[in-house]
Amino acid sequence: MDANAPREDNAGGWTQFGDKPPTAGSFTRPGPVLPPPPPPRRAGFVLSRKAIAGLALAAVTALTAAALGGGAVGAYVAEGARPASTVTTNVASPVFRTASGQLTVAQVAEKVQPSVVMIQGQNAEGSGVVLSEDGLILTNNHVVAGQGDQLTVKFSDGKTAKASVVGTDPATDLAVIRAADVSGLAKATLGDSDQLKVGDDVLAIGSPLGLDGTVTSGIISALDRTVTAGGGNQDQQLPPGWGRQGQSAETTTLGGMIQTDAAINPGNSGGALVNAAGELVGINSAVAADGVNLGFAIPVNTAKQVSEQLISKGKVSHAFLGVSVTDATGDVPGALIRQVTAGSPAEKAGLKQGDLITKIGDTPVQGGDTVVGQVRGFKVGQQVEVTYQRDGKTSTVTVTMQEKK
Repeated sequence: MDANAPREDNAGGWTQFGDKPPTAGSFTRPGPVLPPPPPPRRAGFVLSRKAIAGLALAAVTALTAAALGGGAVGAYVAEGARPASTVTTNVASPVFRTASGQLTVAQVAEKVQPSVVMIQGQNAEGSGVVLSEDGLILTNNHVVAGQGDQLTVKFSDGKTAKASVVGTDPATDLAVIRAADVSGLAKATLGDSDQLKVGDDVLAIGSPLGLDGTVTSGIISALDRTVTAGGGNQDQQLPPGWGRQGQSAETTTLGGMIQTDAAINPGNSGGALVNAAGELVGINSAVAADGVNLGFAIPVNTAKQVSEQLISKGKVSHAFLGVSVTDATGDVPGALIRQVTAGSPAEKAGLKQGDLITKIGDTPVQGGDTVVGQVRGFKVGQQVEVTYQRDGKTSTVTVTMQEKK
């Protein structure tokens, strides 16, 4: 992706649903576990201007993960081709300590596994999380995109059902599907991703490499990461079952992502990241390539806001700032405004071409992707403070987000 190309930011405007669940604590670290299965064949690499050399991108949709405090690393969407066999792995039995008592890791896994499904399409597969007893399932957009009506859901008890798409939102890489003719499903308990802290223990549950019901353990490694998805090139080689060679992907930027070292592999996309109480805190979406154990999940608070709109309306309303930005090139990090849209919230707040945005909301801006990713987390009508520099002077304005038309 050309880092200097203008990018129009937009974001989802959402409403929350459900009660806020209790927060969870942590557990004692587990002992050694068996090594993971061999990785799939990976594609050639596509790196952003700031990328660390040698990290491959491999998927129908490529990803680069840009830490707010540093450069980008290569990553790929955790969606995969299907092997013939299916097994379930589990971790040992350290203890999760929560405010309401103690659960072993095995107990948490046993609680959550029935709420996580495998999703199979025409040429790829991933995972999903059950939202309702009658078959609503949350997953990634890139898991179901291009799969048509050929979706099949496999549940933890081995039963399968055909599924159809309820709605998709490429801007947040989320989708909701509905499994047909099912009832009494075990729906996930939704947590509160705003309560997560670096170091909290988590489990990732999904179907990496087609191995449904796989459980891996780790911690929250970092919060509020910005991940840029897409930008596949003409030479990208795709593993078998992932689509034709040279397929490119539309670029989208996701802000506020959760980083974890819980093992995430192709096929985990759309699966569950859960806390010590077995509450869903994230939707696993991407992982760094070439053995770099960095996985990324969409926060559940974003996912539940988006999924509510997809279920009720089939689409999502996105907020609009109205600037095209590029990375700053001087000594001060930030996002340089290349263009301001007439009549936009940015223009109404007094932002101009050439201004350097250094902070948006509570987040320091390291580049254009930070602005784009953060705006996607704002709601229509939300007031956000934007700090910028103009002619060497620092100022702050309040911007009221409008709905993107």
